[in-house]
Amino acid sequence: MGNERWSRRKFVSRAGKTAGAAFLGLSFADFLAACGTSTSGTSGSGKLEIFSWWTGPGEKDGLAEMFKIYTKKYPSVTITNSVVAGGAGSTAKAVLATRMQGGNPPDSFQVHAGQELISSWVKASKMEPITSIWNSEGWDSKIPKDLKDIVSSNGDVWSVPVNVHRGNALWYNKKLLDSKSVNPPQSAEDMTSALSQLKAKGITTPLALASKGGNWQVQMLLENNILASGGADFYKNVMSGKASFTDSKVTQALTWIKQWLPYANSDSSAIDWDEADNRLIAGTAVFHIMGDWAKGDFTSKNWVPNTDFGAVPSPGTTGKYMIVCDTFGLPKGAKDRDNAVGWLKVCGSQEGQAAFNPKKGSIPARTDVPASLFDAIAQQFMAEFKTDTLVPSSAHGSATPPNFASGVNDEMGQFLQNKDVTKTASNLQKLSDEFLKTA
Repeated sequence: MGNERWSRRKFVSRAGKTAGAAFLGLSFADFLAACGTSTSGTSGSGKLEIFSWWTGPGEKDGLAEMFKIYTKKYPSVTITNSVVAGGAGSTAKAVLATRMQGGNPPDSFQVHAGQELISSWVKASKMEPITSIWNSEGWDSKIPKDLKDIVSSNGDVWSVPVNVHRGNALWYNKKLLDSKSVNPPQSAEDMTSALSQLKAKGITTPLALASKGGNWQVQMLLENNILASGGADFYKNVMSGKASFTDSKVTQALTWIKQWLPYANSDSSAIDWDEADNRLIAGTAVFHIMGDWAKGDFTSKNWVPNTDFGAVPSPGTTGKYMIVCDTFGLPKGAKDRDNAVGWLKVCGSQEGQAAFNPKKGSIPARTDVPASLFDAIAQQFMAEFKTDTLVPSSAHGSATPPNFASGVNDEMGQFLQNKDVTKTASNLQKLSDEFLKTA
């Protein structure tokens, strides 16, 4: 991952063109039938164990939808849903490591696209390439090349993307923000001003902050702010060891977080991202910087997009899209390999992604899923994904190796306590020297 320019997307170029008004009023099954998509009649027996950390509202609902599709196609297969709670998979990854190292892999497991898989289990020769599956399913014509490149290494494809999340999103309680006559912030300076205004108008902790489960949520603040202060090229350079974390652009990113912390809840270590969402719903907070899985959580709790809540890019990152992509791969030694192959085909299918992503809050990795299936905010993100500069998330495993991201999580946990910008930047550079320059 260097400082090369990523091409602007032709992503979702056909999405919605085949649906339009004709789709309105049809059931999902009717639409699939009209497209000639079959949901049953495929043989298979035995078991299938799927390992993930999707336990929160929205995400578990999306997973359940894909299980329904799999069961229709393979009615004789018994699915074991092995889930380990913990946002961003902080706990699940430790459990998975024990199983993979012990020769007891699940049949397939959730993993973030890119280095989270390639620099770990692929490098350790614990995965089978899925290139032949990719080719047989014709995914080259449905999934953008840039996404394929992220999940590929040494000429092979190693996992199938099921979605594309936006990591740089600022969510807000629309009714509360409107009632306080404060505009959604566009820049980091706007964010500081908005927080100050809201506190002066009676909202004690206007910023909802979660850090339970490893501080990955705080690392998201850092990477979004680095993107805001330095732009896409600098972000890519610093995340590949070609620029320094002691650069003024990084210290500015840390300074913004330091300025925002007095406006955040002090119990962040006790709550996870979905509980931070609840602070917005309850009206005790106004803003939450989080990936668009928050939208799936909000809608599962009967909040209406652009009525109850709104979203803008994380302050200072308009025109840029932080990619967080969930994928599934095929471990060597999977007990139910054939059933796992069937699962991967569902994950990469139009039917699977159309059922999964509206619940999850993400947009599809495929280009042929109708936009009309999605809410207004998702359609906005789908449109911006086509034109924005795309950058891969470090906090979620695409831009950097897992050992680097883990070290940053620990460092940002310390930063919440000491708020020492200079010391934190220096320690981040030490992690870069250790893990990025040798990657």
